[in-house]
Amino acid sequence: MSKVVASITTSVDGFVTGPDDGPSRGLGRGGERLHQWVMGGPWTYEHRPGLPMHEVDQEFYDALAARIGSGVVGRGMHDAAGGWGGTNPFPGLLFVLTHRTEDQPAPDCGFRFVTGLDEALAGAREAAGGADVSIGGGADVIRQALAAGRVDELVISTAPVVLGRGKRLFDGLELDVDLEVLKVHSSPLATHVRYAVGPV
Repeated sequence: MSKVVASITTSVDGFVTGPDDGPSRGLGRGGERLHQWVMGGPWTYEHRPGLPMHEVDQEFYDALAARIGSGVVGRGMHDAAGGWGGTNPFPGLLFVLTHRTEDQPAPDCGFRFVTGLDEALAGAREAAGGADVSIGGGADVIRQALAAGRVDELVISTAPVVLGRGKRLFDGLELDVDLEVLKVHSSPLATHVRYAVGPV
């Protein structure tokens, strides 16, 4: 049976962005350091060296991506990423949770704008065709899904950086739930932990 897998990268102090993130500002000041594991090392929005991922990060990423058939993200993540240049870079159809659906991109871009979490997850499950559904962020969408008991697996990649400010993954979440460690991958650029999520 397909699972809903929420995955995100945080700093050691729990931030998923630096301060002042948003459209045209990406992950905010210093936030790009969170994704050095994706880029193979240091990068900036102006200069992406195109380095390969560390072999441990690649193994983790490939295993995760192989299970995914579609995904859900929030409008903030979509806009901060500049809509990924107008084309969905992830496996399958990407459902974007938003209050503004009037600027829905063309269907061949791979995005579908929807207004509610239930609608997004139902559409993503159908589009995934039995594969897993990814919730890729931002933090607010992951918190909503966790609070609603809709997440089967939580995947947190922790970058070895302390940001001090920004948006926290669990800010305001009042939830008491047990997690079971399923797998741990660790490279010099991140520690990736897969957790099974217990009943909410």
